[in-house]
Amino acid sequence: MDPALALKALIMGIVEGLTEFLPVSSTGHLIIVGGLLDFHDEKGKVFELVIQTGAMLAVCWEFRARFLGVLTGLALQAPAQRFVLNLIAAFMPAAVIGLAFGSFIKGHLFHAVPVAIALIAGGVIILWAEGRDRPARIDDVDVMTWKDALKIGFAQSFALFPGVSRSGATIIGGMLFGLSRRAATEFSFFLAVPTLVAAGLYDLYKNRALLSADDLGLFGIGTVTAFVSAFACIRWLMRYVASHDFRPFAWYRIGFGLFILISAWAGWVRW
Repeated sequence: MDPALALKALIMGIVEGLTEFLPVSSTGHLIIVGGLLDFHDEKGKVFELVIQTGAMLAVCWEFRARFLGVLTGLALQAPAQRFVLNLIAAFMPAAVIGLAFGSFIKGHLFHAVPVAIALIAGGVIILWAEGRDRPARIDDVDVMTWKDALKIGFAQSFALFPGVSRSGATIIGGMLFGLSRRAATEFSFFLAVPTLVAAGLYDLYKNRALLSADDLGLFGIGTVTAFVSAFACIRWLMRYVASHDFRPFAWYRIGFGLFILISAWAGWVRW
């Protein structure tokens, strides 16, 4: 394997793992970093889909007891059934809208400038949401109703636009719809599993002609590094939300977005 290509895979895996669950947009960062590394051709796009599996597996491992309890209790236990129903309800809006408009969005918006605009807009929304003084009515995902989950699902749909952030949309959407910061963050983790699995399988099927056994080592490096970095990020984020808000991420988004726009306008970086 080309050492330079392996290094690019390592960097992209770390970026995916660190940004997938933070409200900063993993897709946006992968587009930007992939452009800087000249790793954004069609095979590079397939690579990005594959390494999302590593981040998803990190959620499964961190919450393995929870998922195992749901699987074993699904036939008889009402809480397990409600948990699955909520995930289905939250997953459906993005699935339907993504099937309808996904190709158009990927063809027109997967570029640095749209990503930068979405980063800035998302940062402003986070600042606005964190500035609202409304007590949470739901402090535990187990008491959510399917209607609560469906609302969060529509919020997640905004993340089809690169730069918005799937985790940011679900967390901030959850907070606006009455969830506590911790409950919204936890549900965002759970919702990532069906969302990333479905999106990954669908896109891999569409791009199956680009897959090759020669790329297994490359994909393996990216997936493993995504798993490790995502696992560390999940552990850190759950501790962080216990006593902090998301304003620092908002300012990071705004600053990063402005840098992209200014550098593109000034010609410093050819995004």
